[in-house]
Amino acid sequence: MKYLGIDVGGTNIAVGIVGEDDQIIAKASNKTPTPCSEEVFCDCIVKTAYEAMEKAGVTLEELPWIGLGCPGTINRATGIVEFSNNLGYSNFPVKKMLEERLHGKEVIIENDANAAAYGEYQAGALKGADNAVAITLGTGVGSGIIIDHKIYSGSNFAGGEMGHHVIVFDGRQCNCGRKGCWERYASATGLIITTQEAMQDADKESPIWKLVDGDINRVSGRTAFDAMRAGDPVGKKVVDEYIAYLGCGVVNVINTFQPDILCIGGGICNEGETLLAPLRAYVDREQYSMNSAKKTVVCRAKLGNDAGIIGAALLGK
Repeated sequence: MKYLGIDVGGTNIAVGIVGEDDQIIAKASNKTPTPCSEEVFCDCIVKTAYEAMEKAGVTLEELPWIGLGCPGTINRATGIVEFSNNLGYSNFPVKKMLEERLHGKEVIIENDANAAAYGEYQAGALKGADNAVAITLGTGVGSGIIIDHKIYSGSNFAGGEMGHHVIVFDGRQCNCGRKGCWERYASATGLIITTQEAMQDADKESPIWKLVDGDINRVSGRTAFDAMRAGDPVGKKVVDEYIAYLGCGVVNVINTFQPDILCIGGGICNEGETLLAPLRAYVDREQYSMNSAKKTVVCRAKLGNDAGIIGAALLGK
């Protein structure tokens, strides 16, 4: 049996054919055409799906269903994108429109972060867990929650948005309209802001300034870590502060859901144990269940950018 998964992002639509071993056999991608009509959007998805099928030598008839991960508030029961700020749609009947274009083949839709978490649960770092959480650190903080082997989405299909739980009262302004959200501190964007704030008071001849050739706008998510490795105390201070912000949110998630495993993905995780070792120490010290015989395992996600495709493909399982 082979499966087809679609991962819709703000920049690209990626489609993969997944085999029995839960590995991707073939992929295709196209630019996300938004802003555009719902019809044009669906046509682009279908075009990309057929390109992936052709690469894998698979026909539509061979597929048991088609899975779609999409940003926004997704009503899986009705197949409607109730709201997607990233794509600019509301009350979008994407399931119905895709099934019409795919000769009645069943389409299963899910929020993209939930689909990625399900991918890690089926084939990655969360495999074998009863209860698990996947956190993705990027422009924002994405999260997906598995409870008793099922995706948790809450009563209004927008549950599990851990990036928007507040960790700093009256803190940084968030794009959601509130202040102090976790993603304003723990995301790559948040790390860049923290780095830039610290650099304002640093010696312009310090390693952290030299790393960006004196241009604060060149700061990236790696800058503070590179500065720390170069012996710069400003870099060390920023990294310590970032890990505390990240750890605070992770502890809140663990205290709330008590997952067996919590995995973290995103480009920042390329720092490996430089990030994860002190994060685990923070979590061990601060989590409510610190004296419990069974503690949540905190680890790095395994599937990278393929998690969303694999999770979407396996939504029918």
